[in-house]
Amino acid sequence: MKTKVQEQFKKHYGEGASVYSSPGRVNLIGEHTDYNLGFVLPGAIDKAIYAAIKPNGGKLCRLYSVDYDQSIEMDLSGDKPKEQWAQYVYGVAKEMEKRGKKVEAFDLVFGGDVPLGAGLSSSAALESTIGFALNDIYGFGFTREELAKIGQMTEHNYVGVRCGIMDQFASLFGEDGKVIRLDCRSLEYKLEPFKPTGCKVVLFDTMVKHSLASSEYNVRRAQCEAGVAVVAKHVKGIESLRDVTMDMLDTYKGEMEDIVYRRCSFVINENQRLLDACSALEKGDYVTMGQKMNGSHEGLSKWYEVSCPELDFLADIGHNTDGVLGARMMGGGFGGCTINLVEEKVFDAYVSDITERYKSKFGKQPRVIDVVISQGAHKII
Repeated sequence: MKTKVQEQFKKHYGEGASVYSSPGRVNLIGEHTDYNLGFVLPGAIDKAIYAAIKPNGGKLCRLYSVDYDQSIEMDLSGDKPKEQWAQYVYGVAKEMEKRGKKVEAFDLVFGGDVPLGAGLSSSAALESTIGFALNDIYGFGFTREELAKIGQMTEHNYVGVRCGIMDQFASLFGEDGKVIRLDCRSLEYKLEPFKPTGCKVVLFDTMVKHSLASSEYNVRRAQCEAGVAVVAKHVKGIESLRDVTMDMLDTYKGEMEDIVYRRCSFVINENQRLLDACSALEKGDYVTMGQKMNGSHEGLSKWYEVSCPELDFLADIGHNTDGVLGARMMGGGFGGCTINLVEEKVFDAYVSDITERYKSKFGKQPRVIDVVISQGAHKII
């Protein structure tokens, strides 16, 4: 894709472009913890958005999307473009202008190999690529953390998605062989080692997206907030589930609905699982890491109830296959992918078994996505 982007830039706009890349991401563990100000553990992957870009000295930006095979001209002082793919580019530039930087007109060609619809955050990869490129070309001096916030606000203000910051953070801060323990409250982070020698990471995309996803997401947020409100009546300084311990939750369990207790229990336990997983990674203990992944799926399915039959089916095969260290649903739920940590010696047989059994059960093949934890946003040339 990098070569194709370069070739298309030469074709449309000539020579002299700089080329940048930012990756998609996976999240090893820590689901539905972000909006409760807990921890997440994402890693950048070897699937990315590539952008060739050059200031053009004119009044209009000229953009070409390789993936959509569309060209437009865009006035940064005018209204946002109608094409959604261009709204990401427009939004990043406008968010930079809000922070006191003037973005001059430029030519841009971009495309990517981040699988769409699999929960690997292609939109965050695009925002991060554009932000990193503009920041470098014009010497704005934004930090990577500021670029992550610019990407997040682009989603909020120009695309209409109220996302957290994990995806942009992972795309910008990722490193080869390391995952990012991100504190969603303080944005403090620590790079944890992830070099599972003799193992591979693979995703199985269910190829389904149930309509419950968006509505149930809001329900879960409200349930978590209800639990926090009960504890906060009794304990000072409680602002989110991050501040609540299981002892506190158990003490005031009688004042909340059972379903609220179950939702809050999951989040508190998921945060602890993530911290335990990080301790295991620091010791090179991938067996324990896998067990924590399995526990995460169990909690998401039984306590938080955001799984679905397809995800449970795939995870259950993983939990009962020798050589599969961990298997869990990844993302918001009700469809999407499982993420699996698999010993190389059983990898091919496992992929074949999953594919055949899933097709037999659901009448469709899962999409198999092999990933390697890789470098975050960077300049190529």
